Parts: sequence; C-alpha cells; structure tokens
Amino acid sequence: MRISDLDYDLPDELVAQEPLAKRDASRMLLLDVAADEVEDRLFTELPGLLPPSLFVFNDTRVFPARLLGHKTTGGRVELLLLRKTGGAPDRWLAMGRSSKGLRAGMELMLCEGQLTARVFRALDHGQLEVDLQGEGEVDALIEQVGEVPLPPYIRREAAEADRRRYQTVYARKSGAVAAPTAGLHFTKSTLSALEGAGHETAYVTLHVGPGTFRPVQVDSLDEHEMHEEAYEVSEATVAAIARARDEGRPVVAVGTTVVRTLESSVDAEGNPVAGFDTTRLFIRPPCRFHVVDHLVTNFHLPRSTLLALVMAFAGVDLTRRAYSEAAERRYRFYSYGDAMLIRGGAR
Repeated sequence: MRISDLDYDLPDELVAQEPLAKRDASRMLLLDVAADEVEDRLFTELPGLLPPSLFVFNDTRVFPARLLGHKTTGGRVELLLLRKTGGAPDRWLAMGRSSKGLRAGMELMLCEGQLTARVFRALDHGQLEVDLQGEGEVDALIEQVGEVPLPPYIRREAAEADRRRYQTVYARKSGAVAAPTAGLHFTKSTLSALEGAGHETAYVTLHVGPGTFRPVQVDSLDEHEMHEEAYEVSEATVAAIARARDEGRPVVAVGTTVVRTLESSVDAEGNPVAGFDTTRLFIRPPCRFHVVDHLVTNFHLPRSTLLALVMAFAGVDLTRRAYSEAAERRYRFYSYGDAMLIRGGAR
C-alpha cells in the first residue's frame, strides 16, 4: 500500500474546533461492510444498531502534559511530557521545543515559575529527559498548572472546559497525551442505554502517545516505523471476551486504540492474553483481525496510520466512499468531530 492511498480532500471548515454542547449529540456514519452500504445515523442510536455485544473501552486518562515557560536566558520553551523514565523520581521523557534548541544542563522555568526543569539529556527527534522540581509534589503540580495537549489541528489554545471535554467519562488511568476520541461521545446515559439493550462492557488501557498525530512520511507503508505505546489487558477483560465468544456476542472496539491493544495482545491461537506490554503494531491492508468484530471510531487524518487501520477493517474502497460522503454531508471531522460505526470487518 502506498502513502497516496491514504489521501482524501477535506475542507478546513469541517475540522471540528470545539466539542458539541452535548457529548452524545454527534452524528454517526454507519458503514455496513457486508451490505457495502453507508447510512446517516445519530450516535444515540448506537445501542440498537448491533445485537447484544461486548463493548470494549480504553480507560486511559489524558493528563495536562503541556508545560509552557522560558529558559533562564529568556527564550520561550514548550515541553510535552510523555512518561516518567524511572531514572530519577521526577525524571520525564518529553518532547521539547524552543527557538534555539535545548541542551543538557539547561534550566527551564515553567508555568510561571511553579515548576522548574533541568535538561538531563537531549535525545533524537526532539526528545529530552528532564528533571522536574517544584514547591510540592510534582505530579500534583503538573495536574494543577499543566495545559491539556490539544491536537495540532485544533487551532486555538486549550480552555478550562477542555480538561473535562477532552477526556472520556470513564477515564481512570493517567498517562495519555491524546484522548481515545471515539470514547468522547459516550455519556453515563449512553452506557446505561447499552446495558439496557443487553450489551456488556469491558476495559483495556493504552496510553495514547503523540505519535498518533504523526503522518506517514514514507512512500510505502511497509517502511513506516510505528511509535511505541504501553498497554494493559486485565484478566477480567480476557474472561469477558472468552465469555462473549462462547455466547456468540460480537466484540465491539470503541476506538482504534482498543483495536491495537486487543490485536497486539493475542497469542498464536488468536486469543487475547492478560498483562502489561508495549506495542508498535501497524495495522494496514490486508489484515486479519482476531478479536474485533465491529468498530466505533472517529474520522481520521489523511496519511495517518489510524486511517490505514480503518481501511484494513472496513475495506479500502468502502472507507474511501464513506469519507467522501461524510465530507459531502458536512460531517464534523477529527477529535471533537462526529462518529462512525463500522458494522462487520475483516475477520
């Protein structure tokens, strides 16, 4: 597959810049793979569009990982925290950006002096290891003074409301720098409606990294190197999937991160295995899916690995047609945009 296969045209005004007033007020495009059809639906219709199923959600929590400040010499600095490295109590791996670069030993004043950072080591691709300090517990200070790291296609500064809206209602485990956006449509009422319609729920964790926004920059997808992300699959979720299979219930992945988690976790027989691990799995056509039967997702960037995953699941031609029709019908795209339900896939 070539990079040009992931191109499509999208008017700028269809990139959603704000969330809707209500999470579940989104439109939803239904792709029926078996029927090769595309239909307009509403997200609130979701519980009735599938037989009693097992919905699997990603319960990662976005933390306010964006820290703004300046060097001691006055130059502006931006850090995007990724994860603790374990090398020291408050040593973090971060993406760093400044006008003249950042070097080991530099001192940085962040968040109006409430945090300071010393660059421990400069790495490749703009990454750094930094030691953070502050008046108090560092993790708590990050929660208080950090900014929500909105995606680059949202062309505004993060607002206080984004702390709530760029987060799923079931987020529990902190560690993501980007939201699993398919889950942003769900409300407590939606989850209750799923239960009332006979569906069951389970959870995995995949801490979404900044690489989710990185476009494919090689001509052949086989040459693209995926970013690494940490995930966890619990014994309870593995048992729920086994029970669903025994009962003939389809497995519904809520988001591409759930697909990558479940498909990364399988053993040689295609059964998910509980535990912690990391994945660099790049799902692209052609692909056989071992666990997932249906997919709830958002609309994704052109030339992105997420779009390649959707094409692998729904089929290249149907995905192209769906995206073209979504643009013609003025759907809202990307993180704060509308939803898509892919019923049936490449099993």
